[in-house]
Amino acid sequence: MKKNASDLAKRAPLGNLKPGYVSPRLSVPKEIERPEYMFHDGPEVITASDVKTPETVEKIRRAGRIAADAVQLAGSMCKPGVTTDEIDIAAHNFIIEQGAYPSCLGYMGFPKSICTSINEVICHGIPDNRPLEEGDIINIDITAYLDGVHGDTCAMFTVGEVDEESKKLIEVTEKAMMRAIKAVRPGREINIIGRVIESYAKRFNYGVVTDYTGHGVGEAFHSGLIVPHYDCAPAYNTIMEEGMVFTIEPMLTLGTVEWEQWEDDWTVVTADRARTAQFEHTIVVTANGGDILTLPSSSVA
Repeated sequence: MKKNASDLAKRAPLGNLKPGYVSPRLSVPKEIERPEYMFHDGPEVITASDVKTPETVEKIRRAGRIAADAVQLAGSMCKPGVTTDEIDIAAHNFIIEQGAYPSCLGYMGFPKSICTSINEVICHGIPDNRPLEEGDIINIDITAYLDGVHGDTCAMFTVGEVDEESKKLIEVTEKAMMRAIKAVRPGREINIIGRVIESYAKRFNYGVVTDYTGHGVGEAFHSGLIVPHYDCAPAYNTIMEEGMVFTIEPMLTLGTVEWEQWEDDWTVVTADRARTAQFEHTIVVTANGGDILTLPSSSVA
């Protein structure tokens, strides 16, 4: 049966992204404090507890607010014809103007200050010279480092007029994250987060990416704490405690959760090139539940 134009407008197209030109690495003023991984090869060397003091939590909140404000700035630029390289430059400049370091820049060799993941890119997209196109969806993922701690967040944005299927995917992904945050309580196993996300995503027949997870964050960009977004019980049964800080960042897909990686060793795309969406907040466990540490200034003024 032939589909009419109205039907086609509701469906998300399959992706056909190709790597673009990646411009030279941006500079950061010498007076801005660098995270420790900038001073050696290989992964981070941080042994801080995932349970933070109230003072450290407030530091993470300040870093998280800078990251969230940078995400909002970047999102406002997501229009047809704008390149992700231009967005990276704007976010980079904003972060350093706040006296913070863009955590992605130089992390395990990552060449840019933010991640820009378009359409079928699950995560870790590298900003380049490809102009955004009408109908694209894009994830902006930004982490800021300030006063010895990181704040990590991401959000989805649409470019011009977007098909209904993609809009629904974005809406459900954000709701899945918020539902998971509401499930956070001291004394609960951390795997409840994935159970909540997967049960909600299944209502819409969405895939839930299992190989990329949430993580502890603070003094470390990524601590050893793993926060799966799928129902993994009885595994990953760490008990949540007051003061524990970690990210919740579900990645949902319209098709398979199988993935491939580009030759840049960073960009991860769905194997079937179906679209994908992600939202992320850094949260702290409190007696009353999960407190979001990555709210933009506009929402807390």
